[in-house]
Amino acid sequence: MADSLDNLVWFGHSSFLLTTRNNQNFYFVDPFDLKSTPKNKADIVFITHAHYDHWSTTDLRTIITDKTLIVAVNGCDTRSFPKNRFIITEPNKEMKLSGVDVKTVPAYNVKHERLSYHPKQNKWVGYVFTIDGRKIYHAGDTDFIPEMRNLTDIDVALLPIGGTYVMDVKEAIDAANAIQAKTTIPIHYKRLLGSKAKEAEDKFVAGVKGQVLLLDEFK
Repeated sequence: MADSLDNLVWFGHSSFLLTTRNNQNFYFVDPFDLKSTPKNKADIVFITHAHYDHWSTTDLRTIITDKTLIVAVNGCDTRSFPKNRFIITEPNKEMKLSGVDVKTVPAYNVKHERLSYHPKQNKWVGYVFTIDGRKIYHAGDTDFIPEMRNLTDIDVALLPIGGTYVMDVKEAIDAANAIQAKTTIPIHYKRLLGSKAKEAEDKFVAGVKGQVLLLDEFK
């Protein structure tokens, strides 16, 4: 399946570029800490939540044009951008935008020790993108939540595994096995785990019943 994922680029953390098969549309998710400016500008940027490592206006400005649409959420300070560039979304919405069908999925913490990081009442999101007939789920920052059990026919699931603020590896394994995506990719862990990242990868690969793909970060 590696050749079918060549239109998905990981910049590290939760930051991705998704493209259509013919490279006519470019969709960024949570652009953050971009090591170099991507040569392709964004048609649409999707933001999962308002934390600085997901809603980074510095990185955002390097990839947008005066035609870029930004899909953001509650808490994102959009005052320095033209109002006509923005859609503010929340969980359980559906959109059809410039070559991509989008469904928003709740993203929140349920573990007691994490409840203050991503409260359910903030209405932050993950996204299910349908691009060229393939469904890609970007979970955002979240725990293993009941809504994940309702996801069906996911081709690629991008799941955070870093712990502390999001699912730890064991919880993410349970989430992956509930979602049953064709391919699951762990994200949001290398910055948090440092030297322990490889251990987390090995545990995740061993525990997930389906295919796991470990991506290299684009530099």
